[in-house]
Amino acid sequence: MTTYTLMATATMGLEAIVGKEVKDLGFENVRVENGRVLFDSDMRGIAKANMWLRTADRVKLIVGQFRATTFEDLFEQTKALPWSEFISEDAEFPVLGRSVKSTLFSISDCQAIVKKAIVESLKQTYNISWFQETGAKTTIEVALLKDVATITIDTSGDALHKRGYRELHNKAPLKETMAAAMIQLTNWKPDMPFYDLFCGSGTIPIEAAMIGQNIAPGSNRSFDFEKWHWFDRALHASVLEEAEDLAKYDQPLDIHGSDNDRTMISLAQKNAMEAGFPDQISFTQLKAQDFRTTKWQGVIVSNPPYGERLEERDTVEVLYKELGKALKSLDHWSIYLITSHPTFENLFGRKATKNRKLYNGNIKTHYYQYFGKRLPRN
Repeated sequence: MTTYTLMATATMGLEAIVGKEVKDLGFENVRVENGRVLFDSDMRGIAKANMWLRTADRVKLIVGQFRATTFEDLFEQTKALPWSEFISEDAEFPVLGRSVKSTLFSISDCQAIVKKAIVESLKQTYNISWFQETGAKTTIEVALLKDVATITIDTSGDALHKRGYRELHNKAPLKETMAAAMIQLTNWKPDMPFYDLFCGSGTIPIEAAMIGQNIAPGSNRSFDFEKWHWFDRALHASVLEEAEDLAKYDQPLDIHGSDNDRTMISLAQKNAMEAGFPDQISFTQLKAQDFRTTKWQGVIVSNPPYGERLEERDTVEVLYKELGKALKSLDHWSIYLITSHPTFENLFGRKATKNRKLYNGNIKTHYYQYFGKRLPRN
């Protein structure tokens, strides 16, 4: 079977996490780079990567990579790639573009050149002069970095954070991929209590439930590769069947979400129902600073408000202070909070065990990690 070079794109700061996921899935020749993870795979791996990667943005297939400093270079080398292997006679094939620190800086011109080169290549194969583009979508991207062009096909379609369960969300939702990464950076195990004190539309608790029961994040959605003429649909069916077999639906979970906004609680409950967790996750309207528990050695993972707007800053700073006091007694709990506020640790009242720089959308944040004391062994 043909071996392909695939690229799992990653939000800045998550590359190592995506790389670990790729390695854990058994892929070979894994290379972690800025904004992406490269690896080798056969056709089945395209389906497997899309099905199981929780923290990647997309999975792309690299068709070719070459140096290009002129439009002629770009045209001729793009045309020489084996496009008929990937694009059918009736396929829709839009071309996207990016250019960073490259001689060919006009993105629109690069897109037009690549599109023309692909059309000329396909004309020779299919012996037609006009392509209707009414069939399956095959999105091409030309990305130029320091004069090196990488030509890819997007195998995913919708970005991988779109799991299929969150049709409804709040105004500034945390992406599912970021929520999954935050959970994977904790010491949480499925038999431990898990709380999100600012649950919003429920993304973090739902992602925790999916991880806890080993449910593949791509099992409830479709992908562009499924409709391609050259892709063996039986492979995708087998990957989906394998995912179903690996799911642990009988794994008990102790997962809770709370929020001060009653509307958000209703929204989170609807999203949890859509995700298949009508009874496994509980949601409660509660101020975060009023949280109390008698449970031992649990985990709190939350995305509190940041106070990015000046008029919200004072309110958020009071919240952080009150939250620090409320959680101070939970010394056997591990607490993980993400925020962009520059003096969070001072306001919270203690220095984090670790903190990690992450980007929530375009916002530079720090993920503050407070490790709880371990209970003595019996």
